[in-house]
Amino acid sequence: MKIGVVGTGYVGLVTGACFADSGNDVICVDIDEKKVERMRNGEVPIYEPGLNRVFDRSIRENRLRFTTNLEEAFKEADVLFLCLPTPPGADGQADLSFVLKVADDLGELFNRFPGYRVIVNKSTVPVGTADKVREAIAAKTDAEFDVVSNPEFLREGAAVEDFMKPERVVIGTSSPRAAEVMTTLYEPFVRSGNPIITMDERSSELTKYAANAMLATKITFMNEIANICERVGADVDNVRRGIGTDSRIGKRFLFAGIGYGGSCFPKDVQAIHHTAGELGYDFRILDSVMKVNETQKVSIVEKMKVFYNGDLAGKTVGIWGLSFKPETDDVREAPALYIADELAKLGVKMKAYDPEAIETFKASATKQALVSMEFTEDRDSVLEGIDALVICTEWNEFRRPDLERFTKKMKAPVIFDGRNLYDLKRAKEAGLTYISVGRPWVGVKEKAKV
Repeated sequence: MKIGVVGTGYVGLVTGACFADSGNDVICVDIDEKKVERMRNGEVPIYEPGLNRVFDRSIRENRLRFTTNLEEAFKEADVLFLCLPTPPGADGQADLSFVLKVADDLGELFNRFPGYRVIVNKSTVPVGTADKVREAIAAKTDAEFDVVSNPEFLREGAAVEDFMKPERVVIGTSSPRAAEVMTTLYEPFVRSGNPIITMDERSSELTKYAANAMLATKITFMNEIANICERVGADVDNVRRGIGTDSRIGKRFLFAGIGYGGSCFPKDVQAIHHTAGELGYDFRILDSVMKVNETQKVSIVEKMKVFYNGDLAGKTVGIWGLSFKPETDDVREAPALYIADELAKLGVKMKAYDPEAIETFKASATKQALVSMEFTEDRDSVLEGIDALVICTEWNEFRRPDLERFTKKMKAPVIFDGRNLYDLKRAKEAGLTYISVGRPWVGVKEKAKV
């Protein structure tokens, strides 16, 4: 099948490369000329495990091309995927200006290059967007087309695997013709029996938001439990195991930490909350989820204030991990951004390391934080001469270091772990002062917990 992908951000590039790798002819469109030139030269502009492999193979076999010209993609494509940014506004509402601008352009192109096409909203968009895209195109042309909602469920760090072996494919359309086209396109990816679920467009659009809102709520609930654990002397890991074996609850998304971040959960929770408000409905659960997550991101700083009796000025703190999760260079809404900013305000100097996200962090952090920060080229260089270490991201290389190295390299072996990487008994045996999330503090005399 001939496919056009409009937008080569995270979703667009993974979508285009994976469809090309499965034998389709794909042409991707982006307005960034430098980025397009880099991709034409075989350079993947984002870090995503496994993407280089399918990207390189598809380019080598001439199934994946890149252009800045929407017309070039439109006239060749049977199906066009809109993978455009929908950033949140100040009120949390998703900005549809990019999507609707392209829809307007497509209407003009239909008049010049007639023929039935399926236009697919792959971007995460509010309920009713398929109708708006359909209206924008139809205002410019009498050509035959269908608009489909096809939300993505890609986890950063595992996006290629998720695309190639999806747990489910959701297709939102009221057109049997479009449903048949989309089913044919996705059937090679669900040969193991996972479902292709066809529904109306509005239900499909809401499904994406509902999924992310549910997962964000699950994470936030467990962080609330962790905060209670600290106050009563319980261990959140034991609680997690105790409830996770209940099949009604499940094991996933129950790990306590310093909040969720990234490009999806914060934006999507805000968007569905805003949609509810516009409809006159008070979505109280999500209101709490957002508030709790904001405080959870900097909860580790509050623990540092307690430990140091409010006097952090002049201390040097190391930071391991800057991305919002491992196996990505994405720092959007990453807790490390907020923690670094708060520590800078308190007069703390910082040394930081991340395997992939240093440059993206530099582009996103506040000026105040960056002035106070030094970036190192490896994990252990961070430890030299620091007063404390903060762990923000659970990269594998942070999970099993020799715990004794902390006592050898640091001024004082004080660890504030936002991801609960280490066993409490081993931390105690290594002589660490170890403060994590929802678990007893190790090596600390009784203090008022936060």
